[in-house]
Amino acid sequence: MARMIVVDRDGKEHEIEAKPGLKVMEILRELDYGVAAICGGLCSCATCHVYVDESWVARLPKPQSDELELLNELPDYNAATSRLSCQVDFTEALSGIKVSIAPDT
Repeated sequence: MARMIVVDRDGKEHEIEAKPGLKVMEILRELDYGVAAICGGLCSCATCHVYVDESWVARLPKPQSDELELLNELPDYNAATSRLSCQVDFTEALSGIKVSIAPDT
């Protein structure tokens, strides 16, 4: 099983097992770290906002325009590391990725 490192809103790091083939959001919403994913992955609510560790950003596809529009509206948006986890496919190649749960806005 692949793994993911998740930093919760309290700053505590958790190393979890993660199933490739799912969206990062699908993995995170099953945990109690604060990802609500209210829209269920339709890229319409931004309640799955995460910060991707800078060392992993270049390995992800660039965000599409609809994701960027939502992210730009967030007060805690970071142009370098913010992503909507519903738009990131978790693959074997991403095993070990580190994401931090963004503040609840």
